[in-house]
Amino acid sequence: MRYVMILFFLTTSSTFSQSIDYNLKKGYVAEGYDVVAYFENKAIEGDTKFTTRYGGVNYKFSSQKNLDAFSKNPKKFVPQYGGYCAYAVGAKNDKVSINPKTFEVKDGKLYLFYNAWGTNTLDLWQKENPKLLKEKADKNWEKIKFKK
Repeated sequence: MRYVMILFFLTTSSTFSQSIDYNLKKGYVAEGYDVVAYFENKAIEGDTKFTTRYGGVNYKFSSQKNLDAFSKNPKKFVPQYGGYCAYAVGAKNDKVSINPKTFEVKDGKLYLFYNAWGTNTLDLWQKENPKLLKEKADKNWEKIKFKK
């Protein structure tokens, strides 16, 4: 029985020690952009005066008001797919960095996208069937979210 308990604790502790891989370019989720401001349809870079930590990662905000809103309900504002490009997760089963100015808030969820060198994946997402891509991204994310 003692060995079973030891095995149980070793197994559960390694499971719980795994954490979701967040896109932390520049040391913050969304490259330091204010995740609350996105819900007001604004891409605003956060200020180091207004920072917090949630889920083991750092967030910056443009105002105390937005920091307070996040603190009251952080799950509402956390970007989907660890802050990686939603299109790449759905279409390519891959984690790709983002352009923090390229985003969509849909059904109360924040999606971030890659946009550089003539490729705007938000445009691709909207043209190629966003419902299907979201379904694929949700499934793919379950497989890749712990991979660094």
